[in-house]
Amino acid sequence: MRKLQTQGIHHITLVGADRQTSIDFWEGVLGMPFVFEQPNLDDPDQSHLYFDPGDGRLITIFTSEDRKPDAEPAPQAIGCVHHLALNVSQATFRQVSERLDARGIRHSGPVDRGFMDSIYFRDPLGFLIELASYRFVPPEGVSMGEVMLEAHKLRVGRGDYNIREVHLADAIEILTRETRRSLSEDRDAKNPYRPKDE
Repeated sequence: MRKLQTQGIHHITLVGADRQTSIDFWEGVLGMPFVFEQPNLDDPDQSHLYFDPGDGRLITIFTSEDRKPDAEPAPQAIGCVHHLALNVSQATFRQVSERLDARGIRHSGPVDRGFMDSIYFRDPLGFLIELASYRFVPPEGVSMGEVMLEAHKLRVGRGDYNIREVHLADAIEILTRETRRSLSEDRDAKNPYRPKDE
């Protein structure tokens, strides 16, 4: 028996309301360019809109002009999607509350997740959206997942409740040591500022 090895998200498709509501939210609020449209090939009564979230993947929306927005929270029962998290820079993250407030969109305000910052709000159809911003940049050639794995091991080993910035910083140091060569035999931390007579 062998795995069906995945290599990332190809695209995510959501059921939307009418075409203009989808464009106004995904492009007009979240800034995703509207790049492609065609009929839903499984249901010609619906359209299929494609948006570029900025990472080379696509988010697509099925729309129908007979469906109108309903802000009632979308179901979060077993088997349902709980929320969609989208990556934003720290510069953008610091503006999110103000920009949502300007539109009258209720939101959680900034939420400290230890390794990232988050803000939650609902789209016009009641679907929960998270705008998330990592608090770290992985070393060149190392994935976010590898940093999180190493930070998790450190957190568990230290008996801490959740991943914090100290775990991330220490994980990045460990991964840098593992992935970057050095002429030094002793790569431990040093203090070159100590008094010379010590």
